[in-house]
Amino acid sequence: MEDCYNRVELCGEVLTLPEPSHTNHGETFYRFMLAVPRLSGQSDELPVLVRQSLLPEEMREGDTVSVTGQLRSFNNRSGQGRRLILSVFARNLALTPGASPVNRICLYGAVCKPPVLRSTPLGREICDILLAVNRQYGKSDYIPCITWGRNAKFTSTLEVGTNIKIWGRIQSREYKKKIGEDEYEDKVAYEVSVSKLEVVK
Repeated sequence: MEDCYNRVELCGEVLTLPEPSHTNHGETFYRFMLAVPRLSGQSDELPVLVRQSLLPEEMREGDTVSVTGQLRSFNNRSGQGRRLILSVFARNLALTPGASPVNRICLYGAVCKPPVLRSTPLGREICDILLAVNRQYGKSDYIPCITWGRNAKFTSTLEVGTNIKIWGRIQSREYKKKIGEDEYEDKVAYEVSVSKLEVVK
């Protein structure tokens, strides 16, 4: 993949029809869910934001589409506390019947919180890092990433402010959030599963 600060390439199946999300500078943006199969047979179900002018009129549920764009974040301040919302912001979108699944992302940014090393229930080491990726007009996207195994041990030693470049895929992960004494709510988290990384001096 070409050098980049934030580049996403996806190809998958349309899970939900586009619904209006918001209006910006007079243009309406739509949101839909895209399912991208993994090699394991499971799928990552990812939210895509697209401006109305890019939407094919004939797009239907079950269609295969290809998307290129960026992974964007914003803070949702509705409800209690802040919550980081991630979406794929489409710069190009096309119907591509019969195309193979694609889920690739390349990011260049700075570690903005101390990395957290932990283990899965099966004993595999994982490291959580939050990457700040610069955008135009002085904005930044804050993107949670996870590294595995040897990469996890390495990234756990990185200091805040270290610039890194990563390659991987965007994954969706279901979890249960405790909201009461014996009450839980089903939630979905989005993060970048890192396959390769390098420190940029």
